Amino acid sequence: MSVTITLAGEDVELLPERALYWPRTSTLLVADTHFGKAASFRASGIFVPRGTTSSALERLSFLLEQTSASRVVFLGDLLHAKEGRSPETLRVLADWRARRAEIEMVLVRGNHDRGAGDPPESLGITCVDPPLLAAPFALTHHPRAVEDFPVIAGHLHPAVRLSGPGRQHERLPCFWIGERVTVLPAFGDFTGVADVEPVEGDRIFAIAERAVVELGIGVRDAVGGAG
Repeated sequence: MSVTITLAGEDVELLPERALYWPRTSTLLVADTHFGKAASFRASGIFVPRGTTSSALERLSFLLEQTSASRVVFLGDLLHAKEGRSPETLRVLADWRARRAEIEMVLVRGNHDRGAGDPPESLGITCVDPPLLAAPFALTHHPRAVEDFPVIAGHLHPAVRLSGPGRQHERLPCFWIGERVTVLPAFGDFTGVADVEPVEGDRIFAIAERAVVELGIGVRDAVGGAG
């Protein structure tokens, strides 16, 4: 179950598949796919399961069907590393992209993109340096303030740690919404997470059992971004 909130006067939908949908512009925002990360590990002699790229693409396909988005913006770290640009990974990406040629796709470069390189031109993904200004937002990879624009970013792979009465602990990916910067959870299946450190006024939306749930951590009545 998704949650709709308001950022800088815009309604946006926080999706349990770890993405954000901006209805007014028919744009799906996805951060940190890290396609080919498992292949990078295998190239280094570390055994990890196959199929993580295909699994993420299936989730992305589902979101495109559910939202009818006409544009996807990847907020950095599309490919994990040069070692992950295996023929298998690129073939899976090419086959998936060929079936969705009508959808505009943009990559806002992140730190891993510098090492991995831009995706092949044949994938039809426009690559730009950050920030990508899409009023009222600045779309970027690193969660840093941009003057006059509220930021939507990735990079941190945010998660929240929950504790139960029996000393159970669980870390859940989350959306971290601050006064000026919103950080999306990592979309990739093989990325790891980092605990958030919210300050007063931040909002945390955890993803649990295919639902987005706001937690009572520094909750404020509304999110206004720059507005």
